[in-house]
Amino acid sequence: MQDRLIFVISPPRAGSTLLQHMLGSHTQILTYPEPHLITPLAFLGYYDLVDKAPYDHVNAAEAIKLFVQGLPRGEDDYLDAVRAYADTLYGRMLSTSDKRYFVDKTPGYALVLPFLTKLYPDAHYVVLTRHPLAVASSYANSFFDGDWVAAHLFNPVVNRYVPAIADMLRKPPRHMLQISYEKLVHDPHNELQALCAFLDLDFQPGMVEYGEHYQPARAGRGDPINVQREARPVATSLDKWAADLASDPDKRALAQDIIASLDPSDVELWGYVHEELLPNELGPTPKPKKLKTNSFILQRRIMLALKKDIRHRPHGKLVERLRYYCNVLLRE
Repeated sequence: MQDRLIFVISPPRAGSTLLQHMLGSHTQILTYPEPHLITPLAFLGYYDLVDKAPYDHVNAAEAIKLFVQGLPRGEDDYLDAVRAYADTLYGRMLSTSDKRYFVDKTPGYALVLPFLTKLYPDAHYVVLTRHPLAVASSYANSFFDGDWVAAHLFNPVVNRYVPAIADMLRKPPRHMLQISYEKLVHDPHNELQALCAFLDLDFQPGMVEYGEHYQPARAGRGDPINVQREARPVATSLDKWAADLASDPDKRALAQDIIASLDPSDVELWGYVHEELLPNELGPTPKPKKLKTNSFILQRRIMLALKKDIRHRPHGKLVERLRYYCNVLLRE
């Protein structure tokens, strides 16, 4: 099964949905909304541990480790068992089509790469990198109405994902290809040709014009703003992050803090120069633009508005009371 799996490794909002659409436009590649199969497996207790669980996960982790020590092949037997679970699900999803490859582009996998590459050493890994501040800007604008501070406090994506993916680039698995988002949107034809060669597939020009060819197995959340609206890759969003910072000194200050905490060698592996990530001149301050919206963004805004200071607002008490009654009703 391993040689039929493609894992797209990238941080959230780095363009992985665009790449998934392009891959899914190939007649030999099956895609599906982010399945999140691997992340829970990484936190079963043998390799890593959740902070809280509805059972005694600390004792369970120790018991699993002791049990694995008694297996004939130890850790290898454990990996075989976990792999059998994932293989069954990946394989049966792939069996619903006549395609050669299945793509899993769950961003969270970038944070469990040592486990994933040990579990699937012979899978194909496509690492998608993008300017770190473009990632931060896209994440904040997509999910937090442009509030960089709130986005960073909720999930410091740049500071978590840059070093994690850089470690993989230092010690690459057997089959790995790194793609720059900027190059992908500027020259999709050549970048996709290289990608097809990596996968031992014939290049199909329809991959570039994905809007005419991509037929997802099922609609997912994906990119809530751009990729669903476009029919091919566009470069119009490449410099939006710079305009974002030029118009707001507080965002620029946070961007400086984000960059200062990055290891220059990690940034270099991503394909950028640390000292050039935040230029002194960002161009003229852009005119304010009306934020685009859709049902996903509207839902997100409502959730953020309700969540803000929820424990000190009247509806917070109502939610707590509802949770209490739900727990009573659902209790075994």
